[in-house]
Amino acid sequence: MTPFGLKLRELRNLKSVTQKKMAQDLNISAAYLSALEHGKRGVPSWQMLQRIIHYFNIIWDEAEELVEIAGHSRTKTTINTIGLSPKANILANRFAAEINRLDEQGLDKVLAVLDGNAATE
Repeated sequence: MTPFGLKLRELRNLKSVTQKKMAQDLNISAAYLSALEHGKRGVPSWQMLQRIIHYFNIIWDEAEELVEIAGHSRTKTTINTIGLSPKANILANRFAAEINRLDEQGLDKVLAVLDGNAATE
């Protein structure tokens, strides 16, 4: 499941609406909505995001948060290391090869390191 899928499910549950009902209301297939929730489809289009934001009557900061969450929900990511150091290339390739071996604690540690680097820049 992607962060967007998790948030979408949370919004649906808060509104007490089924996938089938939401899909009907948005004039999309229930299969597509299910795939979005389960991370089997990538980031929804900008138009679909806007329809979902309107559907849940989300405004301002919450809408921006949903768009940001969607942006962090790509299921196929490419890392461009052209022009970076050999170490950056090694890191990108190792991460791609080994991400599936990290448990939640390991992922939290990597995120903490990245967050720490961003804070010191």
